[in-house]
Amino acid sequence: MHVGIDGRELLGQATGVGRYLLGFLDVWAADPACAHHFTVFLPASPPATLRALMPRVRVEVAPASSHGTAWEQVELRRMANAAELDVFYAPAYTAPMRLRCPSVLVVHDVSYFAHPEWFPWREGLRRRWLTRRSARSAARVIAVSSFSAREVARYVGLDASRIVIAPGGVPDVDVTAPVGRPPVVLYVGSLLNRRRLPELVAGFAKAAHDVPEARLVLVGANRTHPRQDVRAMALAHGVADRVDWQEYISDEALRGWYRRARVFAFLSDYEGFGMTPFEAIAAGAPAVVLDTPLSREVYGNGARFVAPDAAEIGAALSELLQDDAVRFSLLAAGRARLARYSWARSAALTLEALESAAGS
Repeated sequence: MHVGIDGRELLGQATGVGRYLLGFLDVWAADPACAHHFTVFLPASPPATLRALMPRVRVEVAPASSHGTAWEQVELRRMANAAELDVFYAPAYTAPMRLRCPSVLVVHDVSYFAHPEWFPWREGLRRRWLTRRSARSAARVIAVSSFSAREVARYVGLDASRIVIAPGGVPDVDVTAPVGRPPVVLYVGSLLNRRRLPELVAGFAKAAHDVPEARLVLVGANRTHPRQDVRAMALAHGVADRVDWQEYISDEALRGWYRRARVFAFLSDYEGFGMTPFEAIAAGAPAVVLDTPLSREVYGNGARFVAPDAAEIGAALSELLQDDAVRFSLLAAGRARLARYSWARSAALTLEALESAAGS
């Protein structure tokens, strides 16, 4: 079977979707029993992470200054149709129209359907139209959680029998991670309105009254709409000198923060899965998350659930920053939850979906 793959999410500063795709490519390329052929299509030269998988994974490049919808619908479609593919894998919400082979589409979440107010109207309209067209023409649609599968069926109008659930894998427990840590609260992920940054900063300010040496570290590009200014929030709450924000850091630097943080906070109203809390847990930092159906499904008893209330958030952060017994107990439960997810299992589910689509 020859599988074509849209690899745009691997370029540049790869975040959630890029890491999701790379996790599967790593598994497929490392499996000597895998007889399938994979071609990744790109609008620019392959990154080092992808070059490391060659020649098991082939790469074709059609250079372009823009990596958006125009490239997808023109150049990507042209390359895919010329490659004599058995199936096309689209890991990020949309796929080229009029492909000559079946497609498998991953829809991580449908926030732009469920909450259009979080997106500029043109962007939201484009996303909804392309996702709906791509999903309805796909042979299979992959969701990353049961919650996300229900949302895709509801908003896109798909029969549940066409949806496959394949969550991402999670890191192995870092057995070398230090036990004693400075009082750092860490957040990792794009800054989005649904991730409750005002409540997080306000809650941290309350916790900082109890733990004067505490710091809040935010890592992620600011993609809020309407725009939110985290530095202004910190100044308004009197903690500007204790809040650090960086839009992007290297993987090595990120691993360092995960290993230093005492608590991880991710207060999202709406996700398809939510990988970064598990990355933190694997590295030794228990997670505080918003109490949502998705959080209950994914994290189980392995995270501290809070309401979007600054006082409750502050109390949870304060306790975990100060009480090692509570912190270690929550961390143990979170690490036990890691065993439910593996890249190998999810890669196998995805490959089954691709094989089924190719044979349909």
